[in-house]
Amino acid sequence: KDMAELVRSLQNRIPEVFDSDDYHNQEKELKQEFEAKRRKIVQELSDEAKSEGFILQFSQVGMVIVPAKDDEPMSQEEIAQLSEEERKELKERSEKFHKKMSEAIKEIRKAENEYKEKQTKLDNDTALYVVGHLIESYKEKYKDEEQVLAYLDSVQEDVLENIEDFKKKQDQQQALPIPLPPKESAFRRYDVNVLIDNSEREGAPVIIESNPVYPNLFGSIERQAWFGALVTDFTMIKAGALHRANGGYLVIKALDLLKWYLSWEALKRAIKNKEIKIEDLGELYGLFSTRTIQPEPIPLDVKLVLTGDHYLYQLLYIYDDQFPKMFKVKAHLDDQITRDEGMILQCASCIAKFCEEEKIRHLDKTGVARILEHSIELTEDWEKLTLKLGQISDVIKEANYWAGQDNAEFITAEHVEKAINKKIYRANLIEERVKELVTRDIFWVETDKYIVGQVNGISILMLGDHEFGKPNRITVTVAVGKEGVVAIDRESKLSGNIYNKAILILSSFLKERFAHNKPISLTASICFEQSYSKVEGDSASSAELFALLSALANVPIYQGIAVTGSVSQKGEIQPVGGVTRKIEGFFDICKNKGLTGKQGVIIPEKNVKNLMLRKEVIEAAKDGKFHIYPIKTVEEGVEILMGMEAGKLQEDGTYPENTLFAKVDARLRELTE
Repeated sequence: KDMAELVRSLQNRIPEVFDSDDYHNQEKELKQEFEAKRRKIVQELSDEAKSEGFILQFSQVGMVIVPAKDDEPMSQEEIAQLSEEERKELKERSEKFHKKMSEAIKEIRKAENEYKEKQTKLDNDTALYVVGHLIESYKEKYKDEEQVLAYLDSVQEDVLENIEDFKKKQDQQQALPIPLPPKESAFRRYDVNVLIDNSEREGAPVIIESNPVYPNLFGSIERQAWFGALVTDFTMIKAGALHRANGGYLVIKALDLLKWYLSWEALKRAIKNKEIKIEDLGELYGLFSTRTIQPEPIPLDVKLVLTGDHYLYQLLYIYDDQFPKMFKVKAHLDDQITRDEGMILQCASCIAKFCEEEKIRHLDKTGVARILEHSIELTEDWEKLTLKLGQISDVIKEANYWAGQDNAEFITAEHVEKAINKKIYRANLIEERVKELVTRDIFWVETDKYIVGQVNGISILMLGDHEFGKPNRITVTVAVGKEGVVAIDRESKLSGNIYNKAILILSSFLKERFAHNKPISLTASICFEQSYSKVEGDSASSAELFALLSALANVPIYQGIAVTGSVSQKGEIQPVGGVTRKIEGFFDICKNKGLTGKQGVIIPEKNVKNLMLRKEVIEAAKDGKFHIYPIKTVEEGVEILMGMEAGKLQEDGTYPENTLFAKVDARLRELTE
């Protein structure tokens, strides 16, 4: 602002002082003094020429002498009539006088130079009278800023050197009949291009750059087109995010940054060299070279914060050798928090604050409670609340819409529930199609029969932001052979590594329970029926084990009870993910085919704390129409699925009669023999 005010003052005062009577009088005196000296020199030279028989004349090429006779110039005919001796004598006098003319011309030029020097001094003194007083006031204001004082001195020096540009006001410049690229204003070069203004900022700047392309990070030099040519100057230098964050923090999403390789490499170079260079990309990478300005590098002091997931961090750490040297502080941010009374109060406060900021209805107690329940649903853990605030805020906004449809003053639990259900409805078309196919027995799933070597497992299908449980029929056949437990999905290369590991665990379980006093030899085939995509995970390993035991013992499994959970070599049922969705998925199939009161789902006991079931499922469980069986071991699951005890190993190495394991042990002996 001060520099703009100084420029405006210069624009007004300098033309005024050069248009003053005092300046014109002094300028006139200098000119008259010079003209008097020149006339005197010319007059003396003219008189001397006359005495020498010449007349001094002026032409376009300067002063010349002409031979004279009776004070009149001689014509060429008269000169030609002279004798040889007279012409020779005339030539000698002419050459002699030319030397005097040269001396006179030198004196005139000397006087002219003196005049110009005095004129320049007059201009400088006149300008200094204005410029000096104006700049001196700003020097006093910035007396503690050495760089500013040096800049003001350079401004004063430049004004004095280019004083001719200041003598006329801008509106007095002659207009041309055709537009031409404008000559840079005499005052434009004194403008100040403020890249960053932090005068009103409190504390260190925190800049979040969402589009980290090179110009957005490092700034740019803009150009203006004039008659097919691109022109630029220092006023077209634009700042980037690094300039705005200098002295503070710059936050960038790592994935967004890595999409722009040039930005990533240049940013590492800037951090390493601790300076910001505003460069043209074409020149920076040698693509082309154009005449442009080169701003000085700016010292850089910034804390760079990259955000991203764990996998991206590992990739950068391994494949970019500069990454671990430059980014030495790693912080894992959890997307869940422990649920306690204090945290619940904080969440309720955040919900109220969000409603105020978004200018929407507040939630009543029931609405807040339902939002907290939904937060737990997203974590699938009773003891946790989600920090995925974007998903929570979306539900609140939609619930506010439904509250508006009801002309309600507050958002209630019913509105929140409706928002959640509507969101599911918009995304569950494929889920409905799958359920329809299962209900119509196109995807064959039994829910009320007893079948040997068959069990219903449950898988999770993920479709972006929507996931659901889908029952899968798992079958097992057993025959004589030495191939062991074979997974058809594995042999057809439709399985992942974790699934393959789970199959090996089944073999280990059989050895641990039944190979303590004999070798085991069998061929058992396990298959996910009507599965045409890749199978991955171990959450169906317990179901596969139950089907395998059923096939070995020739004992049927009740198909109305589905199974989820992984199994260890020791027969322990281990927790898995997505238990809530799996239970709800199987419940929906049973409801569509008809609830019998005997159906349900076996889950790992350690997954009980992860259950956040729909009210419909909870009510069905309360009424005895649907059951949830938490188990810890394989033995517990055997009793539920097959209606008989599994049996405990006796001291003699056998299992009690009429137990499942006794039947399995006997069948294994037959297969081995």
